[in-house]
Amino acid sequence: MSVPDPVLPAARQLAFDELDTPLYATTFVVVDLETTGTSPDGDAITEIGAVKVRGGEVLGEFATLVNPGYEIPPAIVQITGITTAMVYAAPRIEAVLPGFLEFAAGAVLVAHNARFDTAFLKAAAARQDIPWPNPQVLCTVKLARRVLTRDEAPSARLGVLAQILGASTTPTHRALDDARATVDVLHALIARVGNQGVQSLTELLDYLPGVTGTQRAKRTFANDLPAAPGVYLFRGPSDEALYIGTAVNLRRRVRNYFTGSETRGRMKEMVALAQRVDHVVCAHGLEAGVRELRLLAAHAPPYNRRSKFPKRGWWLTLTDEPFPRLVAVRTPTRTALGPFNSRADAVDVGLTIAEFAGLRTCATRLTRAARHMCQPAIVGGCPAARDDGSDAATYAPAAGSVRDLLTGRSDTLLRAMLERIETYSTAEHFEAAARLRDRTAAVVTKLARTQRLAALARLAELIIALPDGAGGWEFSVIRHGRLAAAGVARRGTPPMAVVDQIVAAAETVVPDLGDAATSKERTPSRAAMPIPGIADVSATTDPSEPTAEPPASPIMAPSLAEFAGSRAERPAMFAHDVPPLLGAPPEEVGVIARWLAKPGARIVRTSDGYCEPLHGAARWVAWAQLAREAAEVRSEQEQYLAER
Repeated sequence: MSVPDPVLPAARQLAFDELDTPLYATTFVVVDLETTGTSPDGDAITEIGAVKVRGGEVLGEFATLVNPGYEIPPAIVQITGITTAMVYAAPRIEAVLPGFLEFAAGAVLVAHNARFDTAFLKAAAARQDIPWPNPQVLCTVKLARRVLTRDEAPSARLGVLAQILGASTTPTHRALDDARATVDVLHALIARVGNQGVQSLTELLDYLPGVTGTQRAKRTFANDLPAAPGVYLFRGPSDEALYIGTAVNLRRRVRNYFTGSETRGRMKEMVALAQRVDHVVCAHGLEAGVRELRLLAAHAPPYNRRSKFPKRGWWLTLTDEPFPRLVAVRTPTRTALGPFNSRADAVDVGLTIAEFAGLRTCATRLTRAARHMCQPAIVGGCPAARDDGSDAATYAPAAGSVRDLLTGRSDTLLRAMLERIETYSTAEHFEAAARLRDRTAAVVTKLARTQRLAALARLAELIIALPDGAGGWEFSVIRHGRLAAAGVARRGTPPMAVVDQIVAAAETVVPDLGDAATSKERTPSRAAMPIPGIADVSATTDPSEPTAEPPASPIMAPSLAEFAGSRAERPAMFAHDVPPLLGAPPEEVGVIARWLAKPGARIVRTSDGYCEPLHGAARWVAWAQLAREAAEVRSEQEQYLAER
């Protein structure tokens, strides 16, 4: 019986873009120093020798003695043979170092025990106020220890390696000879790792840490991935999603998981289980970030630690009762603040707001005809307590002040908090002032974020553009706080044609109006429900309209920073009866908000005008940042005790 020939996998030649920088195209400058001792701070360089090579060919050499400025110790003379008389007429390091840095510019710096040589070079540059160029550094000692076994090379000294690897130059403890010997050692070690699939500089540097054979063998998972932005999914034995991430370059990022650059034990365990890698190509980073969040929520992969459960956040919302109070809930309804990572954080912020608004914190259920009868307490107690109690009409302004705070109608409560801090400080009650400062900073930070995200979620459609850094533009269509479409216009492509295409293909987003969706009386009317104190921008930016200074290109619309100066009053799209984000996932809206804050972000067109509350918390964000920084500063006494 004949046996059929085995089916062998087809040979596949790697493309140049898969190799990053091929080793044969990488320029190395192999350097060696002789010094007066071992301390970069107390000793000096006496000789520099360097060889520039690329593709096995010597491109140039650099060699000079250096006058250290004092006598060379006899012990060093015995080792190197360099005497004080030899360096007497030699240039000082101040004259030599600039020439060497120019010789090595743009190359990978290689040395045998590179930490020693680079430390002396950095110290010399620092003494001359010359900025260190921070080149890529390769140590042949580390590479030898990674490539050669202890049996093959019991020592990693240059003389031993030169003999074992057949170097053409014998090390003599003179800089140029030792640099030439290191070149031969480098080439021999590269030849060894080339048989293990190391063909580029990135792969060589990644090879230095220990990587298991199984981990390295799975590099083929990245072979068919494009060098484009997107999302990648590691799949397990049962086709389950193990880990989800984003990348600017999918092939390069995924490949790193199979090299020594990945040091996280959790990720190594994940790679050992992985059977393949799926991917989703995206137009740009914003689309990749949003799709990652949606995939995390859908799959909840075990090796991701964040964003897997978007509905686990907590929200502060006013209860729907005659005597409203703030409660922490999972799903925001009507006017709400959040989300918070923990219920405890939500409760702390709620207590601070209730204290200054006079909102009740007791859990007693009260009818409209009842009276709130909590009695004042010296310490703690219900903030709404009054000696004679209060009815629903008397209590209503407290709930109204909270609604005004959350929606940005008024910042009266924030001002009251700041005034109380000043009062405590003036009375030298510094501990009380510090505690209230920290509580107020937490309120401001959460308010500002919620109000900013709510401003995005209110817009039926927002088209934003961001320069791609190469003369083109990255476009995103946002509808009620969700990414509906994404696209790019490369340099030379008419941008507005791309905008029209992605808008036509964008997803339809139906906002969640909450309670307002079930009642015509509660349905917001843009004509009948004005909210005073709202800063606004024009609803659209039409490049065809004449302007005093026409933009240079069709999409050079006013930036977000320019919008801040507008103070036009306009009716708001929604009022109190809707959730702040209209059902949009908070993390997705947050990603979009960060994208909008990037330098160069532009609004191409918007349906209703981008606006944030004029009396919102945004104006107090800088103060909150200073407050957080002050809270982190330790006193001199605390610092002294920490150092003892």
